[in-house]
This record gives sequence, structure tokens and C-alpha cells, in this order.
Amino acid sequence: MTAQDRGLAALGLDGVPALQPLTYPGLPVTAPALLTGTELLPLRAGPGGLGAWGVAAAGAPRTLDDVLGALGQAPVAGRHPVLAVGSNASPGQLAHKLGRLGIPTTVPMVPVRLRGLGIGCSAHIGRAGYVATAPYARAGERRTLVVSWLDPAQLPAVDATELPNYRRVPLSGEAYGMTLPSGEPLTGASVYVSARGVLADPLTGLPRPGGGDQAALLDALLDASAPLRELLGPDAATWVRRAAADPELRARGTLLFAEEGWVLPWTDLP
Repeated sequence: MTAQDRGLAALGLDGVPALQPLTYPGLPVTAPALLTGTELLPLRAGPGGLGAWGVAAAGAPRTLDDVLGALGQAPVAGRHPVLAVGSNASPGQLAHKLGRLGIPTTVPMVPVRLRGLGIGCSAHIGRAGYVATAPYARAGERRTLVVSWLDPAQLPAVDATELPNYRRVPLSGEAYGMTLPSGEPLTGASVYVSARGVLADPLTGLPRPGGGDQAALLDALLDASAPLRELLGPDAATWVRRAAADPELRARGTLLFAEEGWVLPWTDLP
């Protein structure tokens, strides 16, 4: 395999939802990988922890920590695992967030099995105009989500892209049954929880599912609210174009979610 084959564009993973809002949440990594620049290098899961996993790259086999060291980047032990429920699982989005700040985009990204988390819609309209996802506690739910290991420069940079609508909270790996592809447990990770609550499905009163077709979600919200349709309609494309251009429209739309009675104030995780 050539270096070109590992490029995000060649893999179809270079999409950036922040620039194309109706593609939110973008395409996640589906296997363990090291994002470095605009390339995605496969990782071979094995015993001994993430730092000891092999990196599928040209030349002699090397461990992830060896490769990180050769790149002048922090080893796994110096990084913080952060669970993604939305576009941070997309390597294109993560590379965009870090790259525009001049921060190296060298990040291990690993799908992790866990339980107890549902994925809903945050009760706000984001800067790019889309309605992003948000986690909430859901007993019995089992899913696989991407964890990114961020270094001391990357972590506050990603935090800044989430504030003030989200806050990062720690989760116990034991309580949520976090398991790496190697079968080893993950002791814990942080996740961004919405400070605004999550949107309810008017028909059930339960959280509206998030992370699917963004255009379908926005069209459904417009169909359900005449004031929202007047503010941001008539369709999803108009919504994201107008909302991305005007913070006052985003704020008013966010208030309308509450005025329509759609907001569940679920802003904590056990």
C-alpha cells in the first residue's frame, strides 16, 4: 500500500462537516488508526496497551509509541482519551479543527465498545448551522464509538470548539464497559455533554435520535414548527446557510426549541 492510498481523500474520509453542514456528522473511522496530517495509518491491536500496538507503515514494524516519538509527538501515556458522539469521530473534521489552529494533527483514533450511552440531538444550533449530537444516559444501550487520544495542545483546542454549548466530563471505563478492539478494558475517557440538554421527540417524549441524516432532521424540525420555519425555512439547505451566517438567528432558533417544548434538560451523565 502506498502513502497515497492512506490519504484521507483516497479513503473518502476527508469530508469536513464544519464546511458542509448537511454532511454532519461526517464519516467516522471504522478501525483503529493513527491520523497524522492528511493520512490515516492502520493500527494493529494487540496486548500491552495502545502504545504497544503496531503501526502499518512502510519499513520495519514499529509500535505506536515508537512512531509518535519519531514524529516528535507525545506518547500515548501523555494523551487524554476523548469519546466522540458526533463529528469528532470524523478524521476530516478533526484534522480541520486542529489544522486551522496550526496544531499537529497526529491523533490515535480507535473504535471502542461501550454500554449505557444513547446518542441524541443537542438542543442548540451550532456555529456551522447544524444541530449536533449529544450523549445521554440510556441503560442497556450498547454501541461502538470512536475514542481519540489528544495531546496537551490538542485537548484545549478541541475543548474550545465545543464551548459554551458543551462541557467535557470524565466517564468511568468500568461503569460504561469500555473495551478496546484488543479485548483489553479502557479505564476511562472524557465525553462532551450538551449544556443545553437534548431534543425530545414530540411523539414519544424520549430523546430524538441523533447522528443520522442532518437534512432529514432539519426538515422534520421545520415541519413541526411554524415559527422555526418562518425563521430558518423553508428547507434544510436554507436553514444551514442562514444559521451559519447569523449568530442572532442561531440564538433565536435555539430559544424556539425551548418555546416549542422540545428540550429535555438532560445535561449530566452518571
